[in-house]
Amino acid sequence: MPRVIIVGAGPTGATLALLLARRGIPVTLIEATRDFQRQFRGEGLMPSGLDALTQMGLDPLLKTVPHRPLSAWEFWLNDRRLFRADEPLGSARPCTLVSQPPLLEALVQTAQRQPNFEWIAGTAVKDVLWQSDSEASQNENRVTGVHLTDGRILKADLVIGADGRASVIRKKAELILETQPKSIDVLWFELLAPPGYAADNRFCTVVKKGRVFSLFHGAEEGKMHLAWAIASTEPTEQKDWATTFAALVPPEFVEHFQLAKDSISPPMRLSVLVGRCPRWHRPGLLLLGDAAHPMSPVRAQGINMALRDAIAAANHLIPVFKTADTSAPNPTALDRALAHIQTEREPEIIQAQKLQAHEASRGELLRRFGLLRQGLSIFSPLVGPAIKQIWTQQQQPLREGITTVRLNLS
Repeated sequence: MPRVIIVGAGPTGATLALLLARRGIPVTLIEATRDFQRQFRGEGLMPSGLDALTQMGLDPLLKTVPHRPLSAWEFWLNDRRLFRADEPLGSARPCTLVSQPPLLEALVQTAQRQPNFEWIAGTAVKDVLWQSDSEASQNENRVTGVHLTDGRILKADLVIGADGRASVIRKKAELILETQPKSIDVLWFELLAPPGYAADNRFCTVVKKGRVFSLFHGAEEGKMHLAWAIASTEPTEQKDWATTFAALVPPEFVEHFQLAKDSISPPMRLSVLVGRCPRWHRPGLLLLGDAAHPMSPVRAQGINMALRDAIAAANHLIPVFKTADTSAPNPTALDRALAHIQTEREPEIIQAQKLQAHEASRGELLRRFGLLRQGLSIFSPLVGPAIKQIWTQQQQPLREGITTVRLNLS
């Protein structure tokens, strides 16, 4: 019987499964899809996320998959650059873009070399299993495993839901997600990158004519991404995106967008969901990553918080399972560890979501008020340096992490 079942092989599930398996804890990792080639996966590793991979000993693995450091952050108002802030902004390492599908595949392949790791792909979880009435005590019933869509029933001492913002595990465990008011969606485009752009890979945020969008060279060679913020109710019937973008992008990109018309992908609409579960656990069950706290896309916090969740969970869970040796872990000790994981991680999640919301509100302010945008644009040579300094200082918590997260396993 697997000691731990992890549902969802995203950054949280894959790294935590590897950490557990390396320390001799039997773990089954279940992924509903057969591969990792989703249309969209976040790419941004902040210094905190890079540090998490380093602590897990995964730097060599990162080097084997497509990745690309950012050179700088640029902010454009109308057709003028407000400021440019060069990486690494005082950090030890620059923000780095990584292609998630090959990273996740490499993590699973590494875990598969452990004898106590089981990989189930292409099969979804239908429901969680609860202890029967005859087994139940006066306390809250325990989760004892999962029921797969192919009819299999798998039992375990602990089920971890790392299955994303639409988590089936969260719903079946009846854990509530409290969401923030929804106001925007994101249209995601891909196109050919301008020649030479990879050598100076700037993350450009543009506010012009009531539009807000960002563009940057992705982790994969020759591919540019464009993220376009729209109102949740805004239709997207427009077809001639190249002409629209050419009228809005910084002057140096205008010709490229005109010439790259045929390379622009149809837009993929991403629904922005931000929230947090007041409770991340039940007896025998834990939520982590986006299943417990879906993050805003602002400053790419999702993957970074996922990796830090995995470290915190490993710190608390491995001692409980190692103490139990070959027997089942003490249920009280296990449930106490689940509560400690939430207690440790929750303050950073709350503060990060507040900082994300604050930064998004500034963009919305510039989008809505043309006179403010015009004034800052005109006087950008004067005000830009001061705004750059303030912005850079405010980025540090989202870059470095708000709380200390250290892998502490003997």
